[in-house]
Amino acid sequence: MPTESLTIPTTRGYDLAGSIELPTGLVRGAALFAHCFTCTKQSLAAVAVTRALARHGIACLRVDFTGLGGSGGDFGRAGFASDVEDLIDSAAYLVERFGQGIMLVGHSLGGAAVLAAGDMLPKGDVAAIATIGAPADVPHVLGNVKGDLAAIERDGQGEVTIAGRSFTLSRAFLDKTRSIDLLLEVSDLRIPLLFCHSPTDEVVGVENAGKLFEAAKHPKSFVSLAGADHLLTDTDDANFAADIIASWGHRYIPMERDWPMPDDGIVAVTGNGKFGTEVHTKSHRFLVDEPRDYGGDDTGPTPYDLLNAALGTCTAMTIKMYADRKGWPLKSVTVSVHHEREHADECDHVEAMEQGRKLQALHRSIAMTGDLDRNQRDKLSEIADKCPVHRTLEGELHVHTNGEDAA
Repeated sequence: MPTESLTIPTTRGYDLAGSIELPTGLVRGAALFAHCFTCTKQSLAAVAVTRALARHGIACLRVDFTGLGGSGGDFGRAGFASDVEDLIDSAAYLVERFGQGIMLVGHSLGGAAVLAAGDMLPKGDVAAIATIGAPADVPHVLGNVKGDLAAIERDGQGEVTIAGRSFTLSRAFLDKTRSIDLLLEVSDLRIPLLFCHSPTDEVVGVENAGKLFEAAKHPKSFVSLAGADHLLTDTDDANFAADIIASWGHRYIPMERDWPMPDDGIVAVTGNGKFGTEVHTKSHRFLVDEPRDYGGDDTGPTPYDLLNAALGTCTAMTIKMYADRKGWPLKSVTVSVHHEREHADECDHVEAMEQGRKLQALHRSIAMTGDLDRNQRDKLSEIADKCPVHRTLEGELHVHTNGEDAA
């Protein structure tokens, strides 16, 4: 899917490095993802979750917190309050670009940060908040700091190690990290909340999710990420969390159409990818794309896949409908279809060439299972040619184009 790199200016005089994952099709809504403590926007969970959300039509921005990754500022003096300020600045960018009603998603300490930021943003800016493995108290993260914290408080700063990386932390960092009452912040929120947590999380125990859930007001939800570790190092776990969050978020980020839907047929609207196009029927939506070797993003079937599918599905439905009507013991129908652009084996190939046309063909194979006799199988094969799509494709078909820009 399309990934856009950008920078977001902060109110503190430096820029945050960000990446926004855009849906191949249309943008249903927008979300802001906050990464875990000392991670960056390129962590496995950050990339997997934001891209999975984009697959659901939600443009998702992830940023490096102050002093981490490509962002400016001093991590050692920032503290939790600075993370919250980073989110407020980033959320303002998303609201300006996509409008109010964004979703906040946070992982680990990033989960605590989005909960704290949610009540500080203007009313209406945030539609919902989801967390993954969030602690119920912010000072919990200091347990991952290896160093003499007492010496830092006495001397003003000192060297520590966090997740194998060296940092210089200040007394201000410790003070800002200890000053927040997260459960009180959560109890003040009046927006939908989702808490995702693994019962086998060995870094932030699942009891944290219980405390957050108890403090929250309805509507609130909990989802167990059974078997996942704290950092979601398994991509399947990250995708599962993202799919759950995206499905839950659809309730609070409804799709807004700016085009009229016809009484029948479809509407195809280009999206953000090079070829990605979103198809809307009266009750369904899906993406159509081209494969990567054609320059596409391979996020959906191709137009010719749909042509093949139209014939294949209509054939299968017609055969099944006829067998059901006759009471024949048909168990299943499997139809395979492929398209041949230049078909040269038919007797009317010469006539087509003389008329300046290239002869194309759809090759269809039909397999039926069930206790059918030879006469029944022959009749069902004959019925296949009578399916409506088959008749349309072999009939006199015209395409009429309407619109101001039509040639």
